[in-house]
Amino acid sequence: MFDLKLSILEEYAPFFVSGTILTIKLSIVAIIIGFFLGLFLALARLSSRRWLSVPAVCFIESIRGTPLLLQILVAYFGIIPLLMRKPDGEIASMLALSINAGAYIAETIRGGILSVDEGQLEAAKALGLSHFQSMRYVILPQALRDVVPALGNSFVSLIKDSSLASTIATPELMYWANAANAQYYRVWETFITTGIIYLILTLVTSRILARLERR
Repeated sequence: MFDLKLSILEEYAPFFVSGTILTIKLSIVAIIIGFFLGLFLALARLSSRRWLSVPAVCFIESIRGTPLLLQILVAYFGIIPLLMRKPDGEIASMLALSINAGAYIAETIRGGILSVDEGQLEAAKALGLSHFQSMRYVILPQALRDVVPALGNSFVSLIKDSSLASTIATPELMYWANAANAQYYRVWETFITTGIIYLILTLVTSRILARLERR
C-alpha cells in the first residue's frame, strides 16, 4: 500500500497554483504569438518571391527539425542575454515556445490554404480583388475554418510542452513538482498530482476548442 503524505500537497499547494497559472500564461502567450508568426510564415512560404519563401522554408524546417528543449536552452543562454543583462527564464520560455508553435502552425495554415480550391482565388481576382484582398477575404477565412481542429491540437500540445520550461528554472507547474520531489523524494504525491492538473488543463481546453469548432 502507498503511504501518501497529504501534508506535502498542503505545503506545496500555493506553489502548484502559481505554477499552473504560469503554465496557462506561457501557453496562451505562445499560441497567440505563434499563430500570427505562423500566419506570416505560411504566407511567406507560399509567396512567389524567393526572398520571402526561401527564408521562410529554412526557418520552418530548422525549428521543426530540432528539439524544443534545445530551442529553450538557446533562447535562455544565447538570445535573451543579448537583449537584457540578466537572463529571464519566463521570457526565454515564451520566446522559444512561440517560435516553436509558429513553425508548426505555419505548416497547418499552409495546408489549409492549399486545400482551398484554386478556382476561389481565380474568381476573386476576376471580380477585381487584388491578391492581398483575395487572400484576406476569400482564401484565409475558408482555410482557417478548416484548420481549427489542428490548431486546437497544437494548443493542447503546447500546454504539455511548456513543462520543458522547468529546465531553465521557470517556476511553472513542472518546476514545482520537481522541487517538491527533490525535497521529500515523494513521487506519488508530486508527479501524480501534477499529471492530474495537466490532464484537467488539456481536457478543459479540448472541450472549449470542440465548442469553438462546432460554432
